[in-house]
Amino acid sequence: MLEKKTSRVVTVKLPHEMFERLDRLSKETKRPKAFFMKLLLEEHLEELEDIYLAEATIEAVRAGKEKLYTLEEAEEKFGL
Repeated sequence: MLEKKTSRVVTVKLPHEMFERLDRLSKETKRPKAFFMKLLLEEHLEELEDIYLAEATIEAVRAGKEKLYTLEEAEEKFGL
């Protein structure tokens, strides 16, 4: 039986200057570039999710695809 993989590979194209900076950091610290890429995602992915998902929700509200509730409506709807 095959063992489940616990990680996935992502390929990213970077601007030359950004790649050079990452490469230098990697060489000087003797850590793989993937270490820093993963660290950046771990530290900032939640923030990006908040920003972009909030923007998507705002657009859905403006387009009439999502409904807004007053506090009183929410309390009544959810029995609070």
